[in-house]
Amino acid sequence: MDTQAARSYILAKLKAELPLDRTYHSLAHTLDVYASTIEIAEKEGVVGEDLALLKIAALYHDSGFIIQGQDHEVVGCGIVREHLPGFGFTEEQVEKICRMIMGTRIPQSPEDHLGRILCDADLDYLGRGDFRRIGDTLFAEFLAYGVLRTEREWNELQVQFLERHTYFTDTNKALREPVKQQHLNDIRAWLASH
Repeated sequence: MDTQAARSYILAKLKAELPLDRTYHSLAHTLDVYASTIEIAEKEGVVGEDLALLKIAALYHDSGFIIQGQDHEVVGCGIVREHLPGFGFTEEQVEKICRMIMGTRIPQSPEDHLGRILCDADLDYLGRGDFRRIGDTLFAEFLAYGVLRTEREWNELQVQFLERHTYFTDTNKALREPVKQQHLNDIRAWLASH
C-alpha cells in the first residue's frame, strides 16, 4: 500500500474541494486530528500496519464533507472504497479504515482499539488549551449552516455535548478528561451569568 500517495491525494482534495464555510470541518481540523492520532497511538503502543491504517483513517475521516454534511462518514467511506484500492490497499484494509471512520459518528461508537484512538483524536481538542479557539470555528460553521443562532444556544449545546462525551483511551482519560471538565465548568459558569 502506498500510504504517501493516499495521503497526498486526500490532502489535495480536501484543500481544493471543502466548502470555505466549513470553518471547523476543514483541512486544519483534519491535520489536527492526524497529529493527535499519531500522538495518542504512540502512547497507546500502536505500530506497524495498524499505525499506517490509523493514520489514513484520520486523514479520510471527514472527507465526506467535500460532498455533504449529512451522513458524511458514509460518504467518506465511499471515497475510501473508491480510491484506496488504487493505492494498493486490500479490501480488508479498506474495511478496517471504514470501521474506524464510522466509529467517529456522533454519538461515537468505536469497535476496537484503533477506532477508540481515532475517536479520541477527533475530539482531542475538548480537553486542550485551544478548546475555545477551535470551538469558535465550530460555532461559526453552525451559524453558517443554520444549526443555531445565538451564543447562548451554542453554550447550551456545548454543555450537553461535553456532559455526554467520554474519552475511550487511557491516554486521553488521563491527559484530556480533567481539562475537559474544567471547560465544562467554565461554560456552565458563563450560562449562569448570562
